[in-house]
Amino acid sequence: MVNETLGDTPTPTALELREQVLAQCPASLAHALDARVEQSGDRLAFMVPSRKETKGAETWREVSYTAFRDEVHELAAGLLTLGIQPEDRVAIASVTRYEWVLADMAIACSGAALTAIYPNCTDHDELYILKDSETSVLFAENQQQVAKVQAHDDQLYDQLRHIVIIDDDREAVDRVDQRVLTLEELRSHGREALEADGELVRRAIEQIGPDSLATLIYTSGTTGRPKGVELSQLSMVYVGQAFKKMDFLSEDDRHYLWLPLSHVFGNCLLSAQWAYGFATAIDGRADRIVQGLAETHPTVMCGVPRIYEKIRAAVITASPQSGAKGRITRWAFAVGRESRGYRYEGRQMPLALKARYAVADKLVFDKLKKTMGGEMRFLISGSAKLSSQVTEWFYSAGISIVEGYGSTETTVSILNPPDAAKFGSIGPVVPGMEVSIADDGEMLLRGPLLFRGYHNRSKKTAEVMDADGWFHTGDVAQQDEDGYIFITDRKKDLIKSSGGKYVAPQKVENAITANIPYISQAVALGENRKYMVALVTMEREALLKWGKKHGHPNVSYEELTQLPEVKASIDRFMAKANDKLERWETIKRYAILDHEFKVDDGGVTPTQKVRRDVIARKYAHIVDSLYDKEA
Repeated sequence: MVNETLGDTPTPTALELREQVLAQCPASLAHALDARVEQSGDRLAFMVPSRKETKGAETWREVSYTAFRDEVHELAAGLLTLGIQPEDRVAIASVTRYEWVLADMAIACSGAALTAIYPNCTDHDELYILKDSETSVLFAENQQQVAKVQAHDDQLYDQLRHIVIIDDDREAVDRVDQRVLTLEELRSHGREALEADGELVRRAIEQIGPDSLATLIYTSGTTGRPKGVELSQLSMVYVGQAFKKMDFLSEDDRHYLWLPLSHVFGNCLLSAQWAYGFATAIDGRADRIVQGLAETHPTVMCGVPRIYEKIRAAVITASPQSGAKGRITRWAFAVGRESRGYRYEGRQMPLALKARYAVADKLVFDKLKKTMGGEMRFLISGSAKLSSQVTEWFYSAGISIVEGYGSTETTVSILNPPDAAKFGSIGPVVPGMEVSIADDGEMLLRGPLLFRGYHNRSKKTAEVMDADGWFHTGDVAQQDEDGYIFITDRKKDLIKSSGGKYVAPQKVENAITANIPYISQAVALGENRKYMVALVTMEREALLKWGKKHGHPNVSYEELTQLPEVKASIDRFMAKANDKLERWETIKRYAILDHEFKVDDGGVTPTQKVRRDVIARKYAHIVDSLYDKEA
């Protein structure tokens, strides 16, 4: 890489930046927590909801960094009394919640390694992960999670020595299963152990180094059995320090964390917290995000494209479409669109436009901002490509969404700087990482954030990691003169029509979900066919509300999906979606299913990624009927 200069200041190379970040990296996550407590002991670390079963306002408990570390060390000592050895695997099967973070850091401070399990995965997938990872202790959220493993005791009983249940008491699970203990019982064992030996956890921490295994996260399994991705302590602490080097957060920020912590994105956010020292309001209940934002007033939130699509769709469907209020809303967003270029490029708006935007902000946009807590500085989107229409809609309202890029194997390696983001790009690589675009357009990455390899799968590792240390991402990308990267396709997902044209299905699906408010899922299909078709599903709550407003108050969701007037409405929206696509990408026929794709039926992974091959096989008769209609 060639040094570029701006005036007399040389731009550091990737290797120079890497050394700068490495110099700030603690030896492990446990050391990172200690360093953070030394700097921020009495400061707010977490806001924790009561999780009471009510739709009313939550009560949020505040936890300082020192109090959090004390709880963590008690649980870590408890794990050590169970016989945990360095790099032994300890799993967590739970939704995102405060206890997940406690367990995660207790595992880190005991010297063990985390096995992250999606709480919505099937019992057979969980069996595979537990056996492949050789997990010996499991933190299970509740009785339902325990039942998943007990269903396979013939294969797991001798291996899975202990089950720590978070919510329920031991008797509620199984009176005769001697492996089960409660979280409080584990903490009590830890307290007793620390009273007898105050250095117990400290000795375990000092055995952990940068090369030690930190986490095993299993890939989503869109093309077969999930693979266990080994992430070292270095990769997990490096991502936080790389974010800190980018200097886009501060210890005064408040982050709202709802993302699955069983996903690498969520883990990276915790690493960033240890690096920066900001506070986190944590609640994984997706149906309470809007309420939680209003109650905790965060300044930043990270999410996946679907959550921002749902927020936009909810606002659009709830906004008046006629009358004075409807005209005001449409006028406000027209003003927002007109102002985008000026605000995006940092140019001064003409006085008349500035005045109109101020009115639009007060009448319309301010209400949207208040639903998100009123203090949001920016949003971050990852996991999949975000539709440009969604980004521009939020930006019109004065809310910035910046995109980044990561995978289980690369953590978060690319991120738009919030103060210099480019629409449509995933940003430049984070400090110290390297990117290269191969001759066939595939994006390659190299650097400290890469995984150690696939657990027990050396051949699979060699297929994606070359001899020079470049990880082959499988994504086709372009890089501009400023180093910003634009993902264009996914190599394995490209659909080739019978006419020889290649179509990126994600682009088509994004156009559908961004332009049709009532669509929850869309799958584009058309391999070796004359044209593209789609299978779509409907947002249950939005459709039921539509039914009540349009004279169908007692009609079921399944029946509503098949109403002719629903199809006619979707037809109009689909025409708008097709306007955003090239001619060979447009959807000529589609079918509305009367149910959503689920993890249980194999249609989507636990991270809600589409298993396209499974869907194509399962719904082949419907897909074929769409082509049968062709004249």
